[in-house]
Amino acid sequence: MSTITETTIEADPRVPIIRMSREFAGTPEQLFRAHTDPELFARWIGPSSLSTRIEQWDARSGGSWRFVSTREGEEFAFRGCFHEIRADRIVQTFTFEGDPDGVALETLWFEDLGNGRTRLRTQSLVDSFESRDSWLRSGMEAGVNEGYAKLERMLTDGTV
Repeated sequence: MSTITETTIEADPRVPIIRMSREFAGTPEQLFRAHTDPELFARWIGPSSLSTRIEQWDARSGGSWRFVSTREGEEFAFRGCFHEIRADRIVQTFTFEGDPDGVALETLWFEDLGNGRTRLRTQSLVDSFESRDSWLRSGMEAGVNEGYAKLERMLTDGTV
């Protein structure tokens, strides 16, 4: 039996960081694979109203990535670099190409909770409080929760 959980999203009051946390019914290895395998990643990332195609994906320390999400003829492109890929952590940059100056430094941690459960924690550092607050107002919470719900279903049905 799977318990649906929401993502905790917090804005740090001292530095322009967004922190998120969510538990999944999957192992750290499964969560890591879902974040580094381009075919799996494209299936769960973002809101349900978008479809995603991977244009570049080199999931290794020093590699880079680019994907495009589409909805009703609109395209939203994102890109970044993988600074470090480890089984328990990913460090990468993240840029929405519609705001090319807005580069975030993201860290993801895969924490083994035992019994086939994992806590995913993420941290996104941006260049200003204004940028951080703009992200928070953008509807990212709905997109994050819808994407993670798709990921949870993929974990539950054995896709990952």
